Amino acid sequence: MVINRPWLPLNALRAFDAVGQHLSFTAGAQALHVSQSALSRHVISLEELLGKKLLERRPQQLVLTEAGAMLLPVVRKCFDRLEQALNTIRDGEPSGRTLRVHMPPSLFNHLALPLLRDFRKEFPDILIDVSSAHVTGLPPTELDIAVVYDRPNVDDTITDLLWMVRVTPVCAPEIAEAAAGLTLAAFIAANELLHVKLDGQPRGLLWTNFLRQCGVADGGEKGLAFDTALSAVQYAMAGGGVALADVDMFADELRDGRLAAPFQQVFEEGYGYYLKIHAEDLADPVVSIFRSWLIGRFQGMARAAG
Repeated sequence: MVINRPWLPLNALRAFDAVGQHLSFTAGAQALHVSQSALSRHVISLEELLGKKLLERRPQQLVLTEAGAMLLPVVRKCFDRLEQALNTIRDGEPSGRTLRVHMPPSLFNHLALPLLRDFRKEFPDILIDVSSAHVTGLPPTELDIAVVYDRPNVDDTITDLLWMVRVTPVCAPEIAEAAAGLTLAAFIAANELLHVKLDGQPRGLLWTNFLRQCGVADGGEKGLAFDTALSAVQYAMAGGGVALADVDMFADELRDGRLAAPFQQVFEEGYGYYLKIHAEDLADPVVSIFRSWLIGRFQGMARAAG
């Protein structure tokens, strides 16, 4: 049976949205000001309509099934848009819209803060709820738009490349001065290496790949590991060791001498920063505005760096 518009079970979808948000029938019922039994009946009727379980009841825990995890963000997004449209019509002007944005911690703290400030000046009616998590790729949260650090891949999102990460060894100026005349292999052997942790990858992956491209056989595993590239570079600037730094992200520090790059080798590390949105959100004017604005700003930054 095809579920078309006249048969959309709106009350059941509202019930599922409330339960799914809180992962609790009690909290969902309180949010909608209905009885828990009525809420449960609506969710059961939706499951019967779909022929799939949406929620799994475990001891002391309620979890979304695969079908529930697929449906919940769509339902939430649809209700959010209805809410925004109704408030705009009622008030006669656009209401404040909250855009849920994710950015990796290093990008967010090092580059994105002034960008977000500038965006808010241009578009004060668009509120932004920013999340930042130590993950490679998309985080497991509900978002409108995300900047992710990842390898090139194909998925069901609309993806725009902001830039590919190009790295070179960086350190405090005094460490670079002491390295004068050393080969890269000798420099690596003499200094502490600073790593950035990647989900599901060996701690020395990025250094090992870089050294292999430079013809250095080993030495990429030793040293300290950090959650973010920003932390590793800050530790390097303090004289604590040598980090692999994105020459575009840390261009200012290299230009003004707070960081030194003692060798000429610069290689793409295989990861990049990508802007991702769901295809159905292309029609959302707020998502479209933020996407176009952010791409334009990063293109301008790339031209300035070049």
